[in-house]
Amino acid sequence: MKNSAGERFMFRYMPDMFKGDFADTEAESDAWVKGDRKKNRRPPELLTRDVVAKAITKEIARGAARRTAGVPRYRFEAESRLHQKEIASMYHQFKELAHVDITKDPMEIGPTTHYVMGGVKVDAETQESTVPGLYAAGEVGGGMHGANRLGGNSLSDLLVFGRRAGQYAATKRGSPPAIPDGEVESAMREALEPFERDGENPFAVQSALQAVMQRDAGIIRDNAGLQSALAELEQLKARARKVGITGSREYNPGWHTAIDLDSLLVVSEATARAALERTESRGAHTRSDYPDSDERQAREQIVIKKEGNRMAVRRETQPPIPADLLTLIKEGA
Repeated sequence: MKNSAGERFMFRYMPDMFKGDFADTEAESDAWVKGDRKKNRRPPELLTRDVVAKAITKEIARGAARRTAGVPRYRFEAESRLHQKEIASMYHQFKELAHVDITKDPMEIGPTTHYVMGGVKVDAETQESTVPGLYAAGEVGGGMHGANRLGGNSLSDLLVFGRRAGQYAATKRGSPPAIPDGEVESAMREALEPFERDGENPFAVQSALQAVMQRDAGIIRDNAGLQSALAELEQLKARARKVGITGSREYNPGWHTAIDLDSLLVVSEATARAALERTESRGAHTRSDYPDSDERQAREQIVIKKEGNRMAVRRETQPPIPADLLTLIKEGA
């Protein structure tokens, strides 16, 4: 993986805790890739996802500061046949859509949102939320993965806790909760309002929201950026209330996006407010103005709750980790 200047930059982003486990020269890295893995260590490009993503983000920033193209490029230079087999879907995707053969030519890469570690607060045993009868599992449920998620754990999360939610929900008996007709009619009116307006295209608002969150609330955050994001989110809320769409209700992605905007803005604001409150770096959350972890915040969760028309932010201290689980964690480390 190289930057715009042709440098393999991951060597300068090696965290102290990983030094000794990964190659510190290009020669050793190349030898490992070519198959000599008994005497050589893995290349730093194979560090954990969060480490590599942060390094790429910093390189893009360095490139922008030098007024050059800062987008890193990755090339599968060794064992091209093996890589073509192992990542066949990626190979064909680039080949068909971008006309790039990633076994021969470099592809531009950049980090993006991958998984939400937070989510709806649920009971660990039943997956029921604070709203009776509402269950959440997988990426929607909060607290499962802590500050970072190991690759592949999302599927086991879905299977285990999805099953728990289904089993517990199946034990419930009685009539479903009554929903007032007035609330149903109000929701229908709100959903259909974009058809009545000659307003802004909802995709334009969605694109602006993506740009704001990528820039100011992405992988590396700071106070100034998060404050700027919150200010711009208020403007985007106003724009979202005025979007207009055309066409019918059938297969209308514009309508779907118009409806989604409210939820996207809620999640974006909650993300920014929680990131602003956590004045430390931990797991996938990195504050450049608070680069170190603060053990006083280790057992604190940032909770966002709606109060009237505003989001209230508070900290909740979590109970100590049970001794048996703590033993397993230390043995695993």
